[in-house]
Amino acid sequence: MKRKYFFALLLSVVTIAHAAPTKPNIIFMLADDMGYMDIGANNPKTFYETPNLDALAKRGMRFTSGYAACNVCSPTRASIMTGKYPPRTGITTFIPGGGHNNRKLLPAPNVNQLALDEITIAEALRDVGYTNFIAGKWHLGKGEFSPSAQGFSPDLMVVAGSFFPAGGATDPKPQDDPKFTDRIADDAVKFIAANQDKPFFAYLPFNAVHIPIGARAELMAKYAAKKKTAPPEAFGTEHDCKVQLVQNNVAYAAMTEQLDAAIGRVLAALDHAGIAGRTIVIFMSDNGGLSTAQGYVTSNLPLRGGKGWLYDGGVREPLIIYAPGVTQAGSVCDQPVISTDFYPTILELAGLPLMPKQHVDGVSLLPLLKGGTLARGPLFWHYPHYSDQGGLPGGAVRDGDWKLVEWYEDNSIELYNLRDDPGEKNNLAAKNPAKARALLQMLHGWRASVGGKMPTPNPHPPAKADAPKQPKAKAGQET
Repeated sequence: MKRKYFFALLLSVVTIAHAAPTKPNIIFMLADDMGYMDIGANNPKTFYETPNLDALAKRGMRFTSGYAACNVCSPTRASIMTGKYPPRTGITTFIPGGGHNNRKLLPAPNVNQLALDEITIAEALRDVGYTNFIAGKWHLGKGEFSPSAQGFSPDLMVVAGSFFPAGGATDPKPQDDPKFTDRIADDAVKFIAANQDKPFFAYLPFNAVHIPIGARAELMAKYAAKKKTAPPEAFGTEHDCKVQLVQNNVAYAAMTEQLDAAIGRVLAALDHAGIAGRTIVIFMSDNGGLSTAQGYVTSNLPLRGGKGWLYDGGVREPLIIYAPGVTQAGSVCDQPVISTDFYPTILELAGLPLMPKQHVDGVSLLPLLKGGTLARGPLFWHYPHYSDQGGLPGGAVRDGDWKLVEWYEDNSIELYNLRDDPGEKNNLAAKNPAKARALLQMLHGWRASVGGKMPTPNPHPPAKADAPKQPKAKAGQET
């Protein structure tokens, strides 16, 4: 009897081991316009409340120098999907871009969709057996360039510019969920429950906390009361723009908590399904918080600038990665990394071979996630456009602690040591011309290597540059 029992037990263990997925699940949650200083894990004094993101940071690794590949949305999203810097895809500003032709320079052309010949991270995972899911803001093309053409389920529907699994509610403007935050979480929770027994990749590009801002009534009331003891409004100047210096916006705070609660529900669904221990979770934002023009909804201080600017307030993001069995709980990484790095990192975490011809600009962060070191090399940016937030055409490079910004209108440069001056207040270009020259040459060489298109002189420049204006978004479009 004992021998029969032993073999029966052995057979059941082998069967269970065989049935269990051998690859980890992956959930990538992308916030829209959330600043580095908007989460408590990065800013304990923030006006906003993000308990679920803060708890995720305590479970995984928090990056203090995690960067988006662009200061606006679509290019960063393309970099995540392709592992390439934006100039290589031709998407260098938000889709569909346009405007700002009455300035000193004419903006470079922008591609309005992600090319179908790109092998996205979703396609790479699908081709090895992953079930892929998306709910939210794709912003890399529509129609034949929708997510269903780039590795995600073909069973999708479009609601006010966002993609959802077909068959759900179709209310384009939920009164208490203006950015579909709860809807995205609802669909994600259902997907997790239905696919817990096979490896999956769930991409959740939330619409929050992008303008126009708003949230549930009870959250609005909560922060209206909290504002009574918050610092009063305060503004400064960024070039010719007004910039918000204080976090006290009631609607933005309420929307941030609604987003955080939705993230908490997704994470709870993993626990409920018993698969949190084999699910990689990544959280990031596509660009910095909106602090100039278009609403002045948050402050990124001590970081300079915000969305639309090449200063760190526009490109440094909240970034958290939790990889069970890999990341140490509560670990912090100060190594500068960028959104092109997600592609190879996900492949390695999934035990898959790298695809260097595809994610040509990405470097796997696995050594960092294990607590080691990584010679990541410099990070680059190229933004040959005027932003709706007042930002100017320019480029930038960060190499170690040093960062150089080049402005294309007048070819002026700014040099900062971010270790000593994280707010980019003290321009050292004149005091350290050798370092400035070396970084400028590095930036120009990189730009040529990725085919970065430049703005061109305006043959009929205005006598005075237009001030940034509040853009009127078309139906279903967000800049």
